[in-house]
Amino acid sequence: MNIAARDSTLPRNYLDKLNADQRRAVEYGGGRVSGPLLIIAGAGSGKTNTLAHRVAHLIVNGADPRRVLLMTFSRRAASEMTKRVERIAGEVLGRDARVVADALTWAGTFHGIGARLLREHAHEIGLDPAFTIHDREDSADLMNLVRHELGYSKTESRFPAKGTCLAIYSRAVNAQAPLGEVLGNAFPWCEGWEADLKVLFASYVQAKQAQNVLDYDDLLLWWAQMTTEPGLAAEIASRFDHVLVDEYQDTNRLQASILLALKPEGAGLTVVGDDAQSIYSFRAAEVRNILDFPTQFVVPAETIMLEQNYRSTDAILSAANAVIGEASERFTKNLWTDRKSAERPKLVTLRDETDQANYVCEQVLEAREEGIALKKQAVLFRASHHSGPLEIELTRRNIPFVKFGGLKFLDAAHVKDVLAVLRFAENPRDRVAGFRVLQLLPGIGPSAAAEIIDTMATALDETMGLARYRPPVRTADDWPLFVETFSGLRAGSKWPADLERVRLWYEPHLERMHEDAVVRRADLLQLEQIASTYPSRERFLTELTLDPPDSTSDQAGPPNLDEDYLILSTIHSAKGQEWTKVFVLNTVDGCIPIDLRAGSDNEIEEERRLLYVAMTRARDGLHLITPQRFFTSGQASRGDRHVYASRTRFIPSNILQHFEQTAWPVAGATGVSQRAPRTRVDLGARMRGMWR
Repeated sequence: MNIAARDSTLPRNYLDKLNADQRRAVEYGGGRVSGPLLIIAGAGSGKTNTLAHRVAHLIVNGADPRRVLLMTFSRRAASEMTKRVERIAGEVLGRDARVVADALTWAGTFHGIGARLLREHAHEIGLDPAFTIHDREDSADLMNLVRHELGYSKTESRFPAKGTCLAIYSRAVNAQAPLGEVLGNAFPWCEGWEADLKVLFASYVQAKQAQNVLDYDDLLLWWAQMTTEPGLAAEIASRFDHVLVDEYQDTNRLQASILLALKPEGAGLTVVGDDAQSIYSFRAAEVRNILDFPTQFVVPAETIMLEQNYRSTDAILSAANAVIGEASERFTKNLWTDRKSAERPKLVTLRDETDQANYVCEQVLEAREEGIALKKQAVLFRASHHSGPLEIELTRRNIPFVKFGGLKFLDAAHVKDVLAVLRFAENPRDRVAGFRVLQLLPGIGPSAAAEIIDTMATALDETMGLARYRPPVRTADDWPLFVETFSGLRAGSKWPADLERVRLWYEPHLERMHEDAVVRRADLLQLEQIASTYPSRERFLTELTLDPPDSTSDQAGPPNLDEDYLILSTIHSAKGQEWTKVFVLNTVDGCIPIDLRAGSDNEIEEERRLLYVAMTRARDGLHLITPQRFFTSGQASRGDRHVYASRTRFIPSNILQHFEQTAWPVAGATGVSQRAPRTRVDLGARMRGMWR
């Protein structure tokens, strides 16, 4: 498919809106297969727009869109990128642009692309192509089943919980690191269990294969293993002339190994990212992937910096540049902007978290009176619990807010129930799905569920095994309809009618188990609408597991999106977002960085990058708040306590000129109450003394 080759007089003004560096990145290689390219895209520098233009430019210059692999970190981002490519190419190709978008079929996440390749090559690598994919919770449940069968739930000293076991396994897989190293670096309290964990993980892998299920990490691990087979590796690599990867600073070692196996010479390879925004090491992201990229090929990669920022004022950028300029290792860049402002970021000193909450509330309301909607303001924090006192004060003042990190569809019990029915019908060997589904029926517990699954496994046909089972008395009335529903789903998929069939079967159980059945039913109806956009049951189950949409229930955010509300978010969740005014809570040692202890050099550098990411979310106003004391909980040796704090080490004295230092409350300010310091009173001791 060489659309552009038909006409050598195609207009070139579709690149005119790009700045010089963006255009250089887009045009690198002249639209042909060229050497490796690294685009270092600073915060707010138009990264997504540049990458979309590069894809469109390749296609306009004759690249076959079916031979372009574009990998992003969410399915939503891939969809948005495809739409942008269509729009940009449309300026040149006209009606042919729709053909381009339809042909750009290899745009998706690493995990989504991996799942697709595994299904295509399943028979060649010993997989059943009908495999199902476990989400994190299902994987933890299977890990727990194996853990229990091995007797680790009855050890004298407490064996790591299922979630911890899964986190250790996932970290070892994605970091491509020995188990002992992973335990020593990230889970030191589990080091004594190393030998038992190896046994557990081997049994977990065996259980997955016996049940024909893959977990989230397997989608990368199996793909990486395919690249070690010369024939398969060559076949997969030959499919793609161009490979482009977004957010490369967030990749782990496993993803980097896949990428380098696809393009060992670097020909046709483009990666985009920003080392200064690498903040996901807890997910095994490896900042060295992007730092070392230029030197990983025989011919070093071309590196192009995008430094013009279109988001923040010059005063905010000067402060952010100063903070990241203290980093020990980075690609040297300095963001700049045409947006001039004399308002420096505020470094606000106040007494404690109570004053911090009051300060934020007053500033937020004042900004709203000046015309800045609540939605255009955000409060960011290093850890979720840091916002507790503020949430109480916002509620007291009746200021609506949304805290990011709400429920996902797949985290809601009723949605997981319905998806489990579909997964069990798709793959009856999936014991985790089977256990969940069967225990929805009254009278069926874990033992009965295990008996039913074993009966199904020994029968010639799973449906026959169900029909042969004699259910308990309490289950007898519900059993025939369940068998009929399961048999219908197994007989052949009628999509999306399958989901409606499951919902109708499930609704009586929903009403029996949940008081808020009406709200939950609305989620299921929304799920049906989503399902109608997928071509098959298998695609629906795969893609929904890999990239679940947000829940529609009010537990995940405001039910009416037209209402105004303040944004509360962890810094990690805020990455990629922007607001007119940003407040950063607890900008003190012990919160940023998160631990009062020194930590490793790598950990400290990532904490510095977190502060940089928080600062570069702001467009016009930035407030970094430093309470002189804050509350800590769960200290191993000293329990819950207040600690006295000092300004974060990431704003040393030599860069203070980039900030406006202020204290709050301001002496004599109208409407601001002055509070004398209070002496600490140990009322607990007084209460204990009453009984002596």
